[in-house]
Amino acid sequence: MSKAMNNNASGGAVYGLGFIGAAVYFISNAAGFWMGVLGFLKALVWPAFLVYEAFRHFGM
Repeated sequence: MSKAMNNNASGGAVYGLGFIGAAVYFISNAAGFWMGVLGFLKALVWPAFLVYEAFRHFGM
């Protein structure tokens, strides 16, 4: 019987660290409370911003 190991947890760690970094960035640049709330919401979807900017940069 062979033992197969899957190590698929690294994506969650990258997303988690990215979320923390994005939250700190967006909240620290917020001018008020509601802009901080909006910054937190932006931090939840930071991969979408990353992909959008990458597509725009490469002309896709």
